Amino acid sequence: MSKEIKFCLVFRDMWQSAGKYVPRVDQLVHIAPAIIEMGCFARVETNGGGFEQVNLLFGENPNKAVREWTKPFHEAGIQTQMLDRALNGLRMSPVPADVRQLFYKVKKVQGTDIARTFCGLNDIRNLKPSIKYAKAAGMISQCALSITHSPIHTVEYYTNLALELIEEGAAEICIKDMAGIGRPYSLGQIVANIKKAHPDIPVQYHSHAGPGFSVASILEVCKAGCDYIDVGMEPLSWGTGHADLLTVQAMLKDAGFQVADINMEAYMKVRSMIQEFMDDFLGLYISPKNRLMNSLLIAPGLPGGMMGSLMADLESNLESINKTREKKREVLMTQDELLIKLFDEVAYVWPRVGYPPLVTPFSQYVKNLAMMNVMQTLKGKERWSMIADDIWDMLLGKAGRLPGPLAPELVEKAIAEGREFFEGNPQKNYPDALDKYRKLMNDKHWEVGEDDEELFEYAMHPAQYEAYRSGKAKVDFLADIAKRKAAAQETQPVIVSAAPALAPAPVAALPTTPQTLTVDVNGQPYRVTVSFGEPDNRNSAPAPFASPVEVADNKESASETVAEGKELLSPLEGNFYLVKNTSDTPVKEGDTVKKGQPLCYIEAMKTYNAVSAENDGVVAAICFNPGEKVSEDDVLMIIK
Repeated sequence: MSKEIKFCLVFRDMWQSAGKYVPRVDQLVHIAPAIIEMGCFARVETNGGGFEQVNLLFGENPNKAVREWTKPFHEAGIQTQMLDRALNGLRMSPVPADVRQLFYKVKKVQGTDIARTFCGLNDIRNLKPSIKYAKAAGMISQCALSITHSPIHTVEYYTNLALELIEEGAAEICIKDMAGIGRPYSLGQIVANIKKAHPDIPVQYHSHAGPGFSVASILEVCKAGCDYIDVGMEPLSWGTGHADLLTVQAMLKDAGFQVADINMEAYMKVRSMIQEFMDDFLGLYISPKNRLMNSLLIAPGLPGGMMGSLMADLESNLESINKTREKKREVLMTQDELLIKLFDEVAYVWPRVGYPPLVTPFSQYVKNLAMMNVMQTLKGKERWSMIADDIWDMLLGKAGRLPGPLAPELVEKAIAEGREFFEGNPQKNYPDALDKYRKLMNDKHWEVGEDDEELFEYAMHPAQYEAYRSGKAKVDFLADIAKRKAAAQETQPVIVSAAPALAPAPVAALPTTPQTLTVDVNGQPYRVTVSFGEPDNRNSAPAPFASPVEVADNKESASETVAEGKELLSPLEGNFYLVKNTSDTPVKEGDTVKKGQPLCYIEAMKTYNAVSAENDGVVAAICFNPGEKVSEDDVLMIIK
């Protein structure tokens, strides 16, 4: 009998690879029966990665989402799987060991069967605890090889890594080709080597379609003995997403493999629902360019899963760059020009930071570092002049061992700044924290939740969880949707034909003054002010800004604060925070500060960028509230 190949629908990653958000829980529950009706999936990726942070940004409870979303698949006998980031759990930064252990217990009782664990550095020390915790919780521990293409990442390298993970207790292996740049023949060799040593260990292949290798790679790994293939489906397949189910099924069937039939009536139903979700609001966060295959992605090796957020980041970064160029009376850049500059800089940066596989969070770190280099050099500043704390942790070894050596100029910079390199087990840098968060919840009179799931969520995503509990997250989300929908009405599609181009029909102009909406969050009415275009006063907090209708106790902005002294300016656009961890002590007005002391952070592109004092002095004014959006060169503080 021919070998059977089973399919996994990576529903979470389909959305994350396309844009910023995934469907709401009501939409997930609505589409689940139709996915089941398709009759061709042995597994569905239901959660993990950015999924639960997205729920918090919606103002939704992610624990409710996971329980309701996984339930129908269990009842249908379909396994559910999730993606986790080993030392980083479900977030971008490292997680204490006790929070990691609770993570697997919570996800198992919520209905997740398989934990696909990867370390962005392929550091076995970060993966071993996850294997132990997942097995203790009753989950299937599937460990991933983070695939990239470099002089270091050879067939022998990945074969040895897989065999070591199996020796440590991994029940399955995933070939995680997150950028789709694994070469088909080499991937086939890796799978063949694993199967030769452990024929009974299931192997699952995951790849993004963007660079164009994925279909050939799927055929090669299946010939070598692969058991499961991750697939996407229209209208979220191809491009930065995954090869489409229909193509893969037809190809493998022709090659003689045993594959499941597809209920095409149900397929069309799911396809239609996905489009409905996009038309509802999710399409507002999806760049049309993410639908394109692009062989330019071969060189930078950036993963499809981050390309959705990358295109969104480019918009704000391009705006910042062009503001500077406009002041200098220089020609403005296009998004394509910036994209090529970024790709070139990634190719320059990557080997110099030790060839970390370009997967979360290290893909974002390399991309962010490259983007910062591009932005700083375009403004006449030096390369490496702005490196976020999380990126320094990667460079110093605090997140794991880099596969290759660090460039001499970065070693010199670290020494000059008094930074210390770390050689020990990364987990030792992050002490247990559950007791701290349990006390915080008790002080706030918050329930820890069924199976401690609310405690877990708070400990995993402190800032996002607090914004969710306060109602701020939902208010900000609704305000952002209102602004994007209004902006979408500003332009109309232009009809392209052989005839001379016609001017687009006139459309209604956007409001020239802020518009106030009232939204309801858990029975509390909030006023949301949505502005359009540039704010009149660059020192005031940009919209959206929300406040309860009956309460108005928000801090005055800098434009309303009379203070003299040296202005501390924002080096980039993002969200303002006084601290990056809830346990840190924020500076306050009246505090004495020293030159070089970190005073606040700008969260941009999923990293926290420290802004340090440029001189000794006293904090005379703090100009923004934590979480407020700031633009480049906004006054953050005044130091006198």
